[in-house]
Amino acid sequence: MAFPSLYSSIFCYFAFFLLFVAAFAQSTSDFYSSKCPKALSTIKTAVNNAVAKEHRMGASLLRLHFHDCFVNGCDASVLLDDTSTLTGEKTAGPNVGSLRGYDVIDTIKSQIESLCPGVVSCADILAVAARDSVVALGGPSWSVQLGRRDSTTASFSAANTDLPSPTMDLSGILTGFSNKGFTAKETVALSGSHSIGQARCVVFRDRIYNETNINSTYATSLKSNCSSSGGDDNIAPLDTTSPVIFDNAYYKNLVNSKGLLHSDQQLFSGGSTDSQVTTYSTSSSTFTADFASAMVKMGNLSLLTGSSGQIRTDCRKIN
Repeated sequence: MAFPSLYSSIFCYFAFFLLFVAAFAQSTSDFYSSKCPKALSTIKTAVNNAVAKEHRMGASLLRLHFHDCFVNGCDASVLLDDTSTLTGEKTAGPNVGSLRGYDVIDTIKSQIESLCPGVVSCADILAVAARDSVVALGGPSWSVQLGRRDSTTASFSAANTDLPSPTMDLSGILTGFSNKGFTAKETVALSGSHSIGQARCVVFRDRIYNETNINSTYATSLKSNCSSSGGDDNIAPLDTTSPVIFDNAYYKNLVNSKGLLHSDQQLFSGGSTDSQVTTYSTSSSTFTADFASAMVKMGNLSLLTGSSGQIRTDCRKIN
């Protein structure tokens, strides 16, 4: 009489195992190998072309992924345009007038849709494009877990509250990243994304005119393109040493009081993260390894998988 219950237990265990495997398989690096085998190469080619045309685009695509993930997870909500019933994230304070690369994502999505319609999510495209952008500019690679699905909504309010501000002090930076599950070490590593890219005068004006923990020669050079009033959209490189190469010069600049943003220099200003900045400034390999690991973690924030969300046909609007 014990055999039926034994077989029933085995069956239940096996069924549970299959469910576990299925859930795990929702996010793997070879998710599209059979469904859309040319997906990753298509993204890589498009990113390489975009970065070759404009080096700054590499940083813009990396930032786009970051600004997506920090607002309710990596679900491509940042790509949704406003509608009569939805106020998206594009016009939120941290994004409006500065977030770029939407057209590159549109191009990639269009190319992939022609290859395998309704298969590759916009969220996965953002994650892979960010990785390929870093690689295109000389930075490390990492294995991107795939299988994200796209959100059917966005959050203007969360974009305004959850994204770190360039005016934040160290405590605010650490709290903001901690709220997303990152350690102080991972926070400093992810900040290394500022090894590439540009910032507008309006976000660093106060630092170069009013702060004292900035190299005076550096501040003077910045003032020539960022007056005390006007010229808000004039830009300067976040890394003054090697602005289009992904390396550890960003940290060397911080040690030398050449952080462009207030929030940058806060990482090396007599606080708890000074030692980590010093480590990265002297060891490029340590930085790139830690950065890659932190990017994998960031790319897995609050994913929609399985039957959640959708695969948008157009990244700018819900199906």
